[in-house]
Amino acid sequence: MPSFIDSLISSRAFGYFARTVFTYMFWASGLAKLIDFNAGAAEMAHFGLEPAPLFNIAVIITQLGGSALVIANRWTWLGAGALAVFTLLTIPIAHTFWTMQEPIKTLEFYVVMEHITVIGGLMVVAWKSAPERAPVPATRAGLAEINA
Repeated sequence: MPSFIDSLISSRAFGYFARTVFTYMFWASGLAKLIDFNAGAAEMAHFGLEPAPLFNIAVIITQLGGSALVIANRWTWLGAGALAVFTLLTIPIAHTFWTMQEPIKTLEFYVVMEHITVIGGLMVVAWKSAPERAPVPATRAGLAEINA
């Protein structure tokens, strides 16, 4: 790998920038819902989530909190996991393409495909940032269970 690329991608600033860009769709949405709380609550009500203000608060906390954990690189696995679960839940709530008519059906299908890709990326982040676990020592009882 060329040294300038290695220097770039191994720098702390690049890490923060990359994590900020990676979580953009979440923290930007969370900020929008916080800045215009009534619009965020109206969005929750539109999708049948009641009480809408409470759901808006939960979404804001999830989007901003999960993003902050990823950006700060602290408990990154938890932030990425929370954002992945959140993104997965938006599919049956807000992107029910299977109930729609064309052309919206196809557009929403592509949104779902993008969501699945984002979930995969968040899963990779959670996997790569999970704390290392000490290997479990092998015992005769443990080996017997594994071989059963």
